Amino acid sequence: MPRSSTVSLRLVQLLVGLFLYGASVALQVRAVVGVSSWTVLTQGLENVLPWSFGVITVVSSLVILLFWIPLRQRPGIGTLLNALAIGPAADLVLWLVPEPAGLVGRVLLFVGSIALLAVATACYIGAGFGTGARDGLMVGLHERFGWPVWVARTVVEVTVVIVGWLLGGDVGVGTVVAAFAIGPLVQPLMPLFRRFPWSPGREAGPAPALLVADRLPDVSI
Repeated sequence: MPRSSTVSLRLVQLLVGLFLYGASVALQVRAVVGVSSWTVLTQGLENVLPWSFGVITVVSSLVILLFWIPLRQRPGIGTLLNALAIGPAADLVLWLVPEPAGLVGRVLLFVGSIALLAVATACYIGAGFGTGARDGLMVGLHERFGWPVWVARTVVEVTVVIVGWLLGGDVGVGTVVAAFAIGPLVQPLMPLFRRFPWSPGREAGPAPALLVADRLPDVSI
């Protein structure tokens, strides 16, 4: 396959994954049973800032990228598109999808949102254009200071949950479920999204092993 076609198809995969990611975050919000860690912070900021959920997502992603500078992380095109695309996608789906009336509907919507988030994460990371701003922050702490990956992730995510909760973000059962369920769901999906003819490394043989950043899928917006 020509290189230009390969890159174009990888970009399509990236954008599809990012749109589905934004949609899944919006469905989490509509389910009202608790949201993932960074979404708690976004909701909290929505209570104190005159901006939409999506705009806050974009702005906060760009602010987080500033912390990459002292951590010596380099953003890729996937990082920048992640910062710019997920927020508008979330705003669109929030506009289209109403909050379910009953508890059963909310639970089903939340379960669907978690499954969609796992697929979306594997899809966009599988395109091979880099991870999102938030996981770059955690990888940077790991590489710059030698913190274990789980310590970096725990410190960052517990901090944002506490701040978001203090600002009025939606902490609930869904927050705990998201913390423990998304990673195990994403992991087996990753190889599936690296088996396309245009996937990076296909011409050189089997899909490459997961990088540190791949083991930290950015599932917490």
